[in-house]
Amino acid sequence: MRHGAIPLIGLMLTPLFPTAAAAQAEPPPERIINLLVYGDDPCPKSEGDEIVVCARRPEAERYRIPKKLREKPAPAGGPGWASQVANMEQVQRSTLPNSCSVNGSNGFTGCTAKMLQQWFAERRMDQSNGEP
Repeated sequence: MRHGAIPLIGLMLTPLFPTAAAAQAEPPPERIINLLVYGDDPCPKSEGDEIVVCARRPEAERYRIPKKLREKPAPAGGPGWASQVANMEQVQRSTLPNSCSVNGSNGFTGCTAKMLQQWFAERRMDQSNGEP
């Protein structure tokens, strides 16, 4: 049984060895040059073993930022949490205490503070001769 398995293993491994024809393949060219050419500019000629590949673009695109860099990706996830919290606080400010509002509990408590702020602002304006 063991003597019959050795030739089979050898036959299975023969496709893994490179053949002589594949070992003598032609080497790739020394240099490959990829260029973008704008308008009517000529594509440079290749010299020797080098390959020159030219892509032609319109003249209007010569000094523009590439399209990949022009387009800004949309922000993922929408607005940040800080801006959402600030918006919610601003909306609910009229119902909170010290807001000088008829809405909400203790809304009237901020009216005195608001009147004092206005009085101090007017006083500063008078002292500065009308300059803010």
